[in-house]
Amino acid sequence: MAQQPQAGKVGESPSEKRGKQIAASKLRKDVGSGETIRRSPRDKESDLDRAPKWEPRYAGSNRLKGKVAIVTGGDSGIGRAVCALFAREGADIAIVYKNNISDADDTAAIVRSEGRDAILIKADVGKTSAGEKIASRVLAKFGRIDILVNNAGEQHPAEDIRDISPEQLQLTFATNIFGMFYLVQAILPHLKKGSAIVNCTSVTMYQGSGGLLDYSATKGAITAFTRSLSENLVDKGIRVNAVAPGPIWTPLNPRGGAPAKKVATFGETTPMKRPGEPNEVAPSFLFLACDDSSYMSGQVLHPNGGTIVNG
Repeated sequence: MAQQPQAGKVGESPSEKRGKQIAASKLRKDVGSGETIRRSPRDKESDLDRAPKWEPRYAGSNRLKGKVAIVTGGDSGIGRAVCALFAREGADIAIVYKNNISDADDTAAIVRSEGRDAILIKADVGKTSAGEKIASRVLAKFGRIDILVNNAGEQHPAEDIRDISPEQLQLTFATNIFGMFYLVQAILPHLKKGSAIVNCTSVTMYQGSGGLLDYSATKGAITAFTRSLSENLVDKGIRVNAVAPGPIWTPLNPRGGAPAKKVATFGETTPMKRPGEPNEVAPSFLFLACDDSSYMSGQVLHPNGGTIVNG
């Protein structure tokens, strides 16, 4: 098992910094040195020289025993870490992925290694039909839905707002926020009192990001959606919360979600002077998905390396 980051760790090791430099060099070779990246390269998570840390850090305590969770974007990055941790805590997992079957298979193997069941569902969550497709597959396999983690995301940097094409704008909004509507609409009839919905927003919603205009706008919409859906469902006993990660070392940024020069120093402007790891974010999702957070709804947690934000 890979060495885990220590609580309160500040800065990075030489090998971690070298891993970022290698990723930046590879990205520069694939897409150039520009600030705008319209089409991201596709790789497996294992292709990163600096491997993201997804492994749960502690023994499970059955906090999700008998539950069924849907995790969109569950094939890699934060989604993979959430799947691994939820499985360790006793949940069966529906892993929703868009294209990368290799990463999805790896995540399913991780879930099964924890003694839980996993199904893979290939779906573009931004399509109007995706929600019903996902819901029907999960119900056919498990017969219930207890937790929805809306984690799938699209991110493409653009130096100038004029570099954002209508197609990119529509794709980013369809994946990041419209898909949440479609999936909640599809599974709502099957959720019961005590169910939980956890959405993935971002520190960019609070800070803004000049190079991620469309992405940041969707994250603002997700936070508003979380708060409003919480008000809408609280009388049904369904809690809705969100997690707003800061810079996390996943395939998203080093494989085209950020320009190469930013990848080379990714996360170093946080107070902890480093990016976070996926398994430093997953516990926030677990807390909001389990009964430990029974008195919380409409809230946002901020695993972001110490950056102070309002909200």
